Amino acid sequence: MQKSLVALILAVLPLGLPAGEFPGVEDLAARRVPWLRDRVRFERLAGATGDAFELRTEGGVVVVRASDANAAAAGLGWYLKYSCHRSMSHMGDNLAPVAALPSLDQPLRIDANVRYRYALNYCTFNYTMSFYSWADWERELDWMALSGVNLMLVANGEEAVWQNTLRRLGCSDLEIAAFIPGPGYTAWWLMGNLEGQGGPMTPGMIGRRGDLQRWMIARMRSLGIEPVLPGFYGMVPASLKARLSAHIVAQGAWASFRRPDILDPTDPAFARVAGIYYGEMRDLYGADLHYFSGDPFHEGGVMAGVDLGRAGQAIQAAMQARFPGAVWVLQGWIENPRKELIAATDKPRVLVQELFGEQTHNWETRRGYEGTPFLWCCIDNFGERPGLFGKLQRYADETYRARTGEFGRYMQGVGIMPEGIDNNPVAYDLVLEAAWRPGHVDAATWLEGYVQYRYGRSDPDLGAAWALLLQTAYGDKNDGLPENVLCSRPRLPAGPVSTWGSLKIGYDPAVFARAVDLFARAAERFRDSETYRLDLVALRTQLLSNEANGVSAELAAALAEKNRAAFDRAADRLLRLGRATDELLNTDAFYRLGTYQAQALRYGDTQAERMGSLRNAMMLVTYWGGNDRNAQEDNDYAYKAWGGMMASYYLRRWEMYLDYRRRLWDGEKAEAPDFFAWERRWVDENCAAAAGRAP
Repeated sequence: MQKSLVALILAVLPLGLPAGEFPGVEDLAARRVPWLRDRVRFERLAGATGDAFELRTEGGVVVVRASDANAAAAGLGWYLKYSCHRSMSHMGDNLAPVAALPSLDQPLRIDANVRYRYALNYCTFNYTMSFYSWADWERELDWMALSGVNLMLVANGEEAVWQNTLRRLGCSDLEIAAFIPGPGYTAWWLMGNLEGQGGPMTPGMIGRRGDLQRWMIARMRSLGIEPVLPGFYGMVPASLKARLSAHIVAQGAWASFRRPDILDPTDPAFARVAGIYYGEMRDLYGADLHYFSGDPFHEGGVMAGVDLGRAGQAIQAAMQARFPGAVWVLQGWIENPRKELIAATDKPRVLVQELFGEQTHNWETRRGYEGTPFLWCCIDNFGERPGLFGKLQRYADETYRARTGEFGRYMQGVGIMPEGIDNNPVAYDLVLEAAWRPGHVDAATWLEGYVQYRYGRSDPDLGAAWALLLQTAYGDKNDGLPENVLCSRPRLPAGPVSTWGSLKIGYDPAVFARAVDLFARAAERFRDSETYRLDLVALRTQLLSNEANGVSAELAAALAEKNRAAFDRAADRLLRLGRATDELLNTDAFYRLGTYQAQALRYGDTQAERMGSLRNAMMLVTYWGGNDRNAQEDNDYAYKAWGGMMASYYLRRWEMYLDYRRRLWDGEKAEAPDFFAWERRWVDENCAAAAGRAP
C-alpha cells in the first residue's frame, strides 16, 4: 500500500516546470517532447465560447492559447503534427527533436466543431489493455490528449466498486470471487455478458486496479479529459437471488457463457442497490464524476416482465440521485438502445454512441435516435484482429453529413471505439481530427499531411503508396477486414478465421501490391524511423495474407480435382508463406507473441497472479475461453498474427490437417485432427513454457 501511495503522489505531481495556465499539459510536453518544453508557453484563450486553440510564435517560442487544458493539448498536438512533422501513435512514435523551431507566419485559430471527442470501447480494455501498467496508461492518456480526446471510458477499477457493494448486500467472499472475472475478461462482465470467466481476481489485484483507476482519473483531470465510468443498470450476480427479495430476471446465455442476472430497474430494491453502488464509487473515485455508461440487455438478454420505459427512467434517476446532472452514455449497437428504454428519459442527459458508423447510419434511420444527443463513432476492427482496414473517406463523409444534416442539432461529437487499438493509426487520427476541421475533409489531401507527420517528412514514394492504399485497404469499397487464411482452423475449401469474419478481399490485390512496393522503396531513406518500420511490416504481412488466400483456393481446387501434384505444390507454397510471415513478424518486438506474454506476466505480483494473467491472455487470443465443443462461435475471434504464434499455433494446425489429407489420399485410415483438444493443450503448454522463461 505504501508503494501504491508513493506512485500516486508521483503520478499527480508536476515535473518541476513553473506553474502555468495549464500545468498538466506542460507536464505532457516535458514527458513527450522535452526538446520543446522550454520553447512552448500555454495561455488562456479569452472569449472562446467553445473548445478552441490558437497557435503563434513569438521570439523563438510557440504560444498555445486555448479555451481549456484539453484544447491546449490538442493545440500542442496540432503544432507538432503540422509544423514540426512529429506525432505519437499506437504503432510507433516520431518525436525526434526539431533543431530549429518552426515559426508560423501568422496566428492560426482552430475551433472544435463538436462538443465531444470520445475514445474507447469496453472491448479495448481487454483486447489491447488487459495488462497495462501505469506507464502504459500514462502514454495512452498523453496520446489521447494530444489527439483532442475529452471524453474517455475508464473501466479498470470497477472490481473494487462491486466487491464493496456486494459485501454490503451480504455476499460472501466466495460469491464475490465467482462473480468478478479475470483481468482479461472484464469488458464482457461489465457489459452483462458473463461473470467469473478467467477468475478469480485476487484482492491484491483488485486493490491495484483501483489505485490505477484513481491515478488515471487524476491525470485525466489535468489534461481536460472527462472519465466515463460504468454505471449501475441492474446487472447483479446470479447468487444474489438467494439474498435479495426482488424481481431479478435470469438472462440466459451469451455465446457459451452464463450471463449475470438483471435486477428489474422498476423494482423498489433497484434504487437501494444502485445507491450502494454509486456510494461506493463516490468513495473510491470521487464526487466529481459526470458520465456513466451502461447498456442493459447488451447483445440479447431476457426483457420479459420488464417495463423498458420505466426501467430507463429508473436507471437514469439512480445516477442523478448520487451524481446530479450526470449523463447516461449508451451504445448504439444492433437494436440498442431500444426506443422504449430512452423514450421517457431526460434526453439532454443521455448520449448515444453510433458505434459502427463505418457500416451503419442508425442516427439517420432513427431520426437522431428519436431526438437524443449522439456521437458518430467507428469501430474499425473486431477483436483487434490483424490486417489493414479503415474507410477513410467514409469516415470524413459521414462525420460531416451527420454534423451538417437534418439531425445535426443532436450530433454532439465523434469517437473512436475500436475493439483493439494497436493497429491502423491512420483511422483514429482522421476521425478525431474531423472534430477540428470546419469543412468536408478530403481524405486524399489529408493523407499528404499524415505522411509528413507520421514519417517526419514528405516523400514521393510514400505519398504514391498512400494514394494507392486509399484505393485499396483504406478505401470505401473494402467492406470488411479480410482475414488471414493462414490463421484459420484448417478445412477445404478454407473458411474465415472467425465466425463472423470473411476471407473476401474487397479491393484489387495487384494495386495493393503496387502500394507495398512503392512504400518499400523508401526503406533506406527511412531506416531510422520506427513508424515506417512498423508500417512496412504491417503492409508486407497483409501482402502475404492476400497471397495465401489465393493459394488456399488453389489447394481446394486441387483436392476437388484429385490432382495430387497440384495439391502438394499448393500446400508447400501455403506453408512457405506462413513461415515467411512468421519470420517477418519476428523482426520487431511489437509483433511478437513473447511481448504479449511478458506483459501479462508482469501484471501479477505473485506467481498465482502471474499465471492467472498469462492464462487469460493466451485463452483470449485462441479459443477465447469457451469449453463447449458444441458452442465454439468465439473460437479465434481475437486471433493474432504474431511472430512465434504463427509458426507454433496456426501453421502447426495446417501441417496437421495437410498430413491428415495426404494420409487419406494414400488410402490410410486417419482421424481428423481434434483441434478443440489440441488448442487447449497448446495454451497449457505455452503458459508453462512462458512462465519458465519469466525472470
